[in-house]
Amino acid sequence: MFTGIVAAVGRIESVTPLGDADAGVRLRIDAGGLDLSDVQIGDSIAIQGACMTVVAQQAGRFDVDVSRESLQKTAGLDRPGEVNLEKALRLADRLGGHLVSGHVDGLGEVVHFAPVGESHELRVRAPRELARYLAYKGSVVVNGVSLTVNRVEDDASGCTFSINLIPHTIEVTTLRHLRPGATVNLEIDLIARYVERMLSASGPAPASRTMPG
Repeated sequence: MFTGIVAAVGRIESVTPLGDADAGVRLRIDAGGLDLSDVQIGDSIAIQGACMTVVAQQAGRFDVDVSRESLQKTAGLDRPGEVNLEKALRLADRLGGHLVSGHVDGLGEVVHFAPVGESHELRVRAPRELARYLAYKGSVVVNGVSLTVNRVEDDASGCTFSINLIPHTIEVTTLRHLRPGATVNLEIDLIARYVERMLSASGPAPASRTMPG
């Protein structure tokens, strides 16, 4: 689990194919300012919002293997460039953002990104299968960053949601590089997912039990 609070901006240094065209790739990541002193082989690190497993480690760098399926369902993991990084949440950590699984639910398209006063307004187009999980003042993860939805506009093919990005978020994440037309990784709120499942599930409710007394 993660919080969506980016700990550092790193960089994909190299992308090495693991086999033929159907195989995945190995990424070598320069961790930037991310502290790797407590990271071991097998630990999880979110890269642009996608949970990946550390398979090798060097001074200030680590490697992860990304499957072909993951490459097809995410953005920003197939080429060198800056990436948002976050180590997995520990039980004693503060939950500064919201509960994040690190499993990308779908891809969005940036339709607007521009300054508004001291902040920036970001508008993202989300597909229909994710639209019902996005709500005013609800949470969403964009490229690994926990954000609050300010407005949602629905239409027949999905929705467009708006976010206000404060200067600090622009400064310490890769969101500063976004432009209209860019593709972003989206993860919807974990609680919204369970609420939707409970409301849509059929069948009788479990019988209540009386504790012996």
